Amino acid sequence: MRLIYFDIDTLRPDHLGCYDYGRDTSPVIDALAAGGIRFDNVHASDTPCLPSRAALSTGRFGIRTGVVNHGGVGTDPVPEGAARGFRTEAATHSWMEPLRDLGWWTASISTFAERHSAYQFEAGFNECINIGSRGMETADEVAAVAEEWLARNAWREDWFLHVHLWDPHTPYRTPESFGEPFAGDPLPSWLTEEVRAAHWLLPGPHSAQEVAGFGPRAVWDRWPRQPLQVAGMDDVRRVYDGYDTGVRYADHHVGRVLEAVDRLGMSEDTAIMVSSDHGENLGELGIYCDHQTADQFTTHVPVVLTWPGMDTAGGRVESGFHYQIDMMATVLELAGAEVPAHWDGASFAPDLTAGRPSGRDHLVLSHGAWTAQRAVRMGKWICIRTYHDAFHGFPEVLLFDLEADPYEQHDVAAEYPDVVMAALATLYEWGSDALARTDHGVDPLWTVLTGGGPWHSRVDVPWYLDRLRSTGRAGWADRFEAAGWPRATGDGPGFLSP
Repeated sequence: MRLIYFDIDTLRPDHLGCYDYGRDTSPVIDALAAGGIRFDNVHASDTPCLPSRAALSTGRFGIRTGVVNHGGVGTDPVPEGAARGFRTEAATHSWMEPLRDLGWWTASISTFAERHSAYQFEAGFNECINIGSRGMETADEVAAVAEEWLARNAWREDWFLHVHLWDPHTPYRTPESFGEPFAGDPLPSWLTEEVRAAHWLLPGPHSAQEVAGFGPRAVWDRWPRQPLQVAGMDDVRRVYDGYDTGVRYADHHVGRVLEAVDRLGMSEDTAIMVSSDHGENLGELGIYCDHQTADQFTTHVPVVLTWPGMDTAGGRVESGFHYQIDMMATVLELAGAEVPAHWDGASFAPDLTAGRPSGRDHLVLSHGAWTAQRAVRMGKWICIRTYHDAFHGFPEVLLFDLEADPYEQHDVAAEYPDVVMAALATLYEWGSDALARTDHGVDPLWTVLTGGGPWHSRVDVPWYLDRLRSTGRAGWADRFEAAGWPRATGDGPGFLSP
């Protein structure tokens, strides 16, 4: 059989029609969900881009692989040392190796490895196609390459194709020729002018006054869909319209690739999976147009799956908690492959095939490239423990009731100390267990904290404190200065989001 994995970067589930979004962003993906399975509670174990795909391609948490950051320490896999064989463990136990063992041809169309200097991601692929734009390509370019690949490989009976689309990723840059599909559509009701005005006084990279990073970034002026500040509700519209247009553009070209599959007569035996490496904050926690936290909106990813021969008539919904690496383990088992024994990802293929509910009691979620955070997602709660706040001024512990407060506006940690204690105990047990299953025995998140801090949080601290004082946020500058935190320093406002 054949399997296409559409890896749509920075894709929020709640901005897809099949997840009940009000805007018409995803007619193609919606149609797949209507005849397949929609998973409602899948989270990336490690975020953002590089840690997420390191976990996906190895089936293991970042605390075990060592990959939690985007630069500096904690960015590359922990060396295997004297135990390293002729081939690395990452290669022999990669996500593609079990399919290769079955005789599948495996291919990736992605610029991810070059963009992040993460060539270990390509382990196990027979063929890797790098368009060469380091993530700044648009979906039309990727779809053209995918169509050509499908035409060349239509004769193969068993293959896996990874198709990576960056379009929703900031800066929002869908070609102007695509128009304004959401002009006049309503904005989210929670993000009122009162909320925006409160956000205007918050600090940190990609805050309302600094949507391009820690400050103005002139190069982003070339993309008219991307606001540099959120100074009024017109800018809120640019944020939402810019992001949603990227989603719609990616969806359109997913459809283009699927049309090629159908045209080549491969639809009947081709499985389709749509997912992402992480989500995006669009005002939640005061962060705009980026993915910086271990919260619901950065870690929650969509998964839509169609599988030949599986009974999904009328569409199915799976609501249990799963890591994205559980999804990959499940796909391997459905394909008849053996899931590597040392993976953290656990297959639930038997339950999925039988139509039985499944899921974990809780999830532990990590972020180490902007903030240094871990979160516990359990029941209706998400509890976030902050070790480095990237100048956002977060308290050490945040707790949100996602049923009553779906956009994380009201921290209720003080009101529910028992929930907080249970979450922190879960976090401790998880970390102890994970480290016990490593050879290095060191939490890479702590390595990041002692090695200069998360990569993207490195900024010339005096420069940024001066900026805060000059833009009406002196109270935050005084607070950071008095605390001596964050301690990471850099060479000025050059350490910004790529």
